[in-house]
Amino acid sequence: MRNIRSSVTLLAIAISSMLTLSACRSAPQPENLDTAPWMPEHAVPYDSQCGQPESLPPPPQATQVPPETLRAAPAIVAPGDRLRVDVMGDSGDLSSLYVIDEYGQLDMPGLPAIDTTQQSVKEIETRLGQLLVREQLVRPLPRVAAVSLVERAGIFVFVQGSVFNEGTVRVGERPVENRVGQREGPATGDANTERSLSAALRAAGGVRPDADLAHVRVLRGERWTEIDLTGLLSGEVALDLRLAAQDRIYVPTTHCFAPELIRPSPVTPPGIRIYMSNLSRPAASNATSAIGKETTSLPYGTRLLQGLVAANCVGGSAMNAHREAILISTNPFNGETFVMARDVEAMLESADRDRVNPYLMPGDALACYDSRWMNVRDAISMAGDALGPAATVILINDVSQ
Repeated sequence: MRNIRSSVTLLAIAISSMLTLSACRSAPQPENLDTAPWMPEHAVPYDSQCGQPESLPPPPQATQVPPETLRAAPAIVAPGDRLRVDVMGDSGDLSSLYVIDEYGQLDMPGLPAIDTTQQSVKEIETRLGQLLVREQLVRPLPRVAAVSLVERAGIFVFVQGSVFNEGTVRVGERPVENRVGQREGPATGDANTERSLSAALRAAGGVRPDADLAHVRVLRGERWTEIDLTGLLSGEVALDLRLAAQDRIYVPTTHCFAPELIRPSPVTPPGIRIYMSNLSRPAASNATSAIGKETTSLPYGTRLLQGLVAANCVGGSAMNAHREAILISTNPFNGETFVMARDVEAMLESADRDRVNPYLMPGDALACYDSRWMNVRDAISMAGDALGPAATVILINDVSQ
């Protein structure tokens, strides 16, 4: 009688454990602040409401000019630029190739350094001629020195607003082997296409889906302008401004999610890097899930379901159907972390899947959880492992009695 009671007790414990586990979700149900979701697909039902576009005051102590004015302005010399200087009547002491130093100065032997900050090549040539006459190294003739540009180096600019990575970025940097004049011999003139507005936006991680590309601001010294870059998305003609060192760029926000901005373009990232974890059965580790550098690098515009396929969270045994996936993202407007759970098979079966299938953003994280049936299977295995030693103890105890 005692054996029967002990066996019944163990069986009740095992059944209770299995029923408890089978009734639970396969993944935790996340809670979020009301202000955490920021993409329409994050919410159920689908929410596509937009806020008021950002209204910016004009920069203080700066004059607004048309975009064409900055475009037509002479190119500004920057630290690292290489200049060729030819002095009239010089035998080679001053005539040479020079590099603008990190402080923006042109340093020539025997002469005071010339500050080239916010100066064009023509302005530097005029100042150098005046310096040579003042130092009585040449006679006061109309043009005693010729300065020409050989190569434009990279520059630092500052990017703010609706981009993925605000801050100072460097654009136009080129490796040593690609310098002008290395292969073709002495040359004059250079077109560094990466010293441009679109290159600066890409260097800042690309514009976010809420960016207002019709009113991008560029502040240079005491002048500023607004530039419309929407033509870069449609293939139409757009003013991609050539930048100068220390330019400040601001991309306002529309406070509205624009799917047309979620694709590779001259102002958006070509690809994104996300974090993945798939420990669901039959995969016991990320290595066996084939998750590597190539898997976590996805084209910009990838949605959640595509990312789950890349993480090997879709398909496989019917026992592991209805796995759940967790998406972790960061709201770019307030920095709050948003966590969302989705039933994978439910998304696949739904004809309205795109309304709950969000786009993946840079730095997002994916995690996969086993289905409920796999949890029941684990519960049975756990109960079996527990009943084995327990039954042995009961049997020994009964025999001793």
